[in-house]
Amino acid sequence: MKDDNKDDGISAAPMIFAPKSEGEFEKLSTAFEASFLKRKKSLPTLSGETLSHKIFDISELLNEGAQAIVDDTFTKCFKSTPQEYWNWNLYLFPMWCIGVPIRYLFLFPCRLAVLIIGFFMFFVAFTLVHFSLKDGPKRRRMERSLTEFLCAVFVASWTGVIRYHGTRPSNRMSSANKVFVANHTSMIDFIILQQVCGHAVIMQKHSGWVGLMQGTIMESIGCIQFNRTEAKDRATVAARLKEHVASRDKNPLLIFPEGTCVNNEYCVMFKKGAFDLGATVYPIAIKYNKIFVDAYWNSKRQSFSQHLLRLMTSWAVMCDVWYLDPQDKLPEESSAAFAERVQKMICDKAGIKVVPWDGMLKYYRPRPNLTEKRREEFAKNVSAMLDESESLSPKA
Repeated sequence: MKDDNKDDGISAAPMIFAPKSEGEFEKLSTAFEASFLKRKKSLPTLSGETLSHKIFDISELLNEGAQAIVDDTFTKCFKSTPQEYWNWNLYLFPMWCIGVPIRYLFLFPCRLAVLIIGFFMFFVAFTLVHFSLKDGPKRRRMERSLTEFLCAVFVASWTGVIRYHGTRPSNRMSSANKVFVANHTSMIDFIILQQVCGHAVIMQKHSGWVGLMQGTIMESIGCIQFNRTEAKDRATVAARLKEHVASRDKNPLLIFPEGTCVNNEYCVMFKKGAFDLGATVYPIAIKYNKIFVDAYWNSKRQSFSQHLLRLMTSWAVMCDVWYLDPQDKLPEESSAAFAERVQKMICDKAGIKVVPWDGMLKYYRPRPNLTEKRREEFAKNVSAMLDESESLSPKA
């Protein structure tokens, strides 16, 4: 601490919010408390209007900080919903105990066997089709059908109970000048939609066995991969999107405009790239029932393999999917306004809340100098109000 700091601690206010050691924290706290008690004696002598004004001034400052802690809707978007326990009484608890070995010792091995056998059948058939047929419409149709089969195997391995509402897309429909958009909770969103109709999806590059599948199978059905940390990928993806939408021979394009997985209770800002292609947008609303398992995938806390294991050891994965009416951009409507309109349609149907946050913020942390600058601003405001309060108090 500098030697020219005053004894009342006011000049040290910017440091009150960021003490460097426990001793410094105690010293600053003692100085600030003494300064506050000194000024408190003068407050009753102020007029009611002035006192009220000061109280509300500092209340606004405190309210901003409290709101950031209590009403942090950004953090809520990426937290798993606490599970509601149903085995809370004497006759349900024994049933739950019986159900645990059934799920882990009977259902899980059966589901794992279904997944392994399905994978084996898929890879044998896919290899034969991919290397025995020339690149053309026939091979692409067969590869798309095989990916739909593999996705159906995945859904069966969770005992998925999926209810589809509305007019489902068909593989016979032309994919030109149309794009499907949906809210995003997990990578299984793609699997659930893919088993109905083969889509080409925009996806983040992954490592491990998921990355291996992306590099072989997903590329063959026209999926577009990107790395969100590389700026050059953005221009490449934008160009490929326009090329894909203009083609009649490629699979229908599926985009998750949020760009990241959200917990199915909130919906973060839609990126406008999907709405700036001049194509008809087909909204899809996805809502998971969390009675047996929360389908939200928090990629920072668990791998996709762990996520699948959690799904496969639950009783079932329950989900509703709504295919909504296609939407076109209005004559004087901006791409951002178009994105907001479609987002509201999806959220209203799925019963989830819209928040104005950019989901990509969860991958970045503010620089330390920005945090320190904000602390200094708070400290200056408090210091100015205390100095003004002292100047208004009657002199002894």
